[in-house]
Amino acid sequence: MYHILFFIQQVTGYLDDCTCDVETIDTFNNNKLFPRLNKLLESDYFRHYKVNLKKPCPLWNDSSHCGIRDCAVKPCASNEVPGGTESASYKYSEEASKHVGECEEAKRLGAVNESLSEETQRAMLQWTQHEDSSDNFCEADDIQSPDAEYVDLLLNPERYTGYKGPEAWKIWNSIYEENCFKPRTIERPLNPLASGRGEHYYFTYRLVFLSGLCVEKRAFYKLISGLHASINIHLSARYLLQDTWSGTKWGHNITEFQHRFDEVLTQGEGPKRLKNLYFLYLIELRAVSKVLPFFERPGFQLFTGNENRDREIKNQLLEILHLTKSFPLHFDENSFFAGNKKEAAKLKEEFRLHFRNISRIMDCVGCLKCRLWGKLQTQGLGTALKILFSQKLIENMPESGPSYGFQLTRQEIVSFFNAFGRLV
Repeated sequence: MYHILFFIQQVTGYLDDCTCDVETIDTFNNNKLFPRLNKLLESDYFRHYKVNLKKPCPLWNDSSHCGIRDCAVKPCASNEVPGGTESASYKYSEEASKHVGECEEAKRLGAVNESLSEETQRAMLQWTQHEDSSDNFCEADDIQSPDAEYVDLLLNPERYTGYKGPEAWKIWNSIYEENCFKPRTIERPLNPLASGRGEHYYFTYRLVFLSGLCVEKRAFYKLISGLHASINIHLSARYLLQDTWSGTKWGHNITEFQHRFDEVLTQGEGPKRLKNLYFLYLIELRAVSKVLPFFERPGFQLFTGNENRDREIKNQLLEILHLTKSFPLHFDENSFFAGNKKEAAKLKEEFRLHFRNISRIMDCVGCLKCRLWGKLQTQGLGTALKILFSQKLIENMPESGPSYGFQLTRQEIVSFFNAFGRLV
């Protein structure tokens, strides 16, 4: 894919558990999708993400934060956020959206707004219930919390910050060892870093035993491994090469990339990690193509307060969604959770809870910039899974009026497309 082209590592051939090959993905992505999606993500709607970076770690007692300068995140001042963006944080149903401006105006004037129709009130109630519904794969931030702030993603790019060592290992250890599926009989050391194997341990150890897992559990691991690979590629692509009195210089660190992905240096595991990244791309690409009916409804709007620009951005988005449907070798999500319905439902719920727990781990990352992009990308992947497993609800959505069966919040929309943008 596009970022991999900056490096000398080559990956070719078919991916496991699907019928697609690397070459087909690269041709489609680099020639058609990347330029359009990159332009979309530069728009006001998609570059502003509301997130709570002050939530305490729910898994262990650790309130420490990285003190390195580049770990910091600069949130938006109130006058830097487009006027309509705050309104866009309300839940997305057409009927409710019509009254967002009225509600904001009433709030500003200190009035009590009693103008909402019964249909709108039902839609709002449904959204309250939706927040904790069983189709969510992530534990989302409370965007109404005073600690939640808008961040301009273009001004806080994902790049190497210097965050590493035992603290970073603890995060990935918790993700791989406690939340990825594995044969129960396998023993594991408590601290792979003590033996000098570092993060390479995760990939080597886990891949050896993937053949003993069902397709769903293999897919879960490959999604997490692909996410890990994506993060490492971006850290290698935007590496701090020079930091002196005259200024800083960021650029591509080929040595760092080879350390994580070279076939010889990783004892054959590097190319497998990159193929897992392609697998993740296929999953999210499939979700993008499947969610078209939700966005193409006439009443759906992308709010920033600039009506003409919002209409233009929606047209750009629909163009991308239609383009993804033309991809010739989509992943077939129907291969997941097939067979015995009771067992399939149990496995799906286990799958969902494992991923939901990984989203909670992101609040334990000590580097705030790493936490920002970790939360965004896990929420984006969680939204992709939610879309894939809501296929019938999306297909049966009415063209107008509230879509009671399937909903996406603004945070899910922004994280979903930005997470996919990390992969292209």
